[in-house]
Amino acid sequence: MSNLLGYTFIQHALVSSFLSALICAFIGTYIVSRRLVFISGGITHASFGGMGIAYFLGFNPLAGAAVFAILSGFSIQWLSGRSEVREDSAIGIFWSLGMALGIIFTYLTPGYAPNLMSSLFGSILAVSYSEMLMMALLVLTIILFFAFFYRLILATAFDPEYASTHRVPVYFINYTIMVLIALAIVLSIRVAGIILVLALLTIPPTTANLLTHRFNRMIIYAFFLGLLGNISGLSISYLLNLPSGAAIIMMHVSLFIVVKTFTSLKAHPASNFEKE
Repeated sequence: MSNLLGYTFIQHALVSSFLSALICAFIGTYIVSRRLVFISGGITHASFGGMGIAYFLGFNPLAGAAVFAILSGFSIQWLSGRSEVREDSAIGIFWSLGMALGIIFTYLTPGYAPNLMSSLFGSILAVSYSEMLMMALLVLTIILFFAFFYRLILATAFDPEYASTHRVPVYFINYTIMVLIALAIVLSIRVAGIILVLALLTIPPTTANLLTHRFNRMIIYAFFLGLLGNISGLSISYLLNLPSGAAIIMMHVSLFIVVKTFTSLKAHPASNFEKE
């Protein structure tokens, strides 16, 4: 094990597991509380269009994905706010558009075509030092934003209509959170991939919600559950020679099943035996 930890890519993977757990704890808890899972899925798949365009133009694909994800999030917010366009319809449009553009521009990229599998399914072992620094910067930004605006975020998350009547800057909170969601998605793509990153953002907070209904405790529990799922998934990926992104998500699902079973048994302790 000590020899294994001596490899730089393993060190990067462990640090990325810690940082992604923090990102998903804060942002994921907000997504689950606001029921923004479908919107986040739309942004996730739309970001693939930005990656394809960036590949074609010779830019950093993560930068292209970030720009496209933020613009898609803003567009979904704007379109869903208009009475003639339903929110799920707006999400479906950008979901499909992003995937289509990504495939087309990747196909049109001259020379070597980039490996789509790493983008779609992720590879935490391939996280670079610069990507790790960007994740750390995003973590710092998220923590500062939640620290300064925690009460406003809480009010917006649970009752935005009521919060707006009490002069809470709901639009500012919503659009800032949308930027953070987009950046969290883009920087988590390397860990779990476009196909699986939504699970990374939603499963740990959902599991935490089985243990508590308090927003701040959900964040804490989601972090530890996320870190446990990331590390155990990474270990199983190494031991069984499995794709890291899929192994990590399977461990998160397994943790959800274990916690759900535990809370169910605790709520209904041996009810069948008592009847007998």
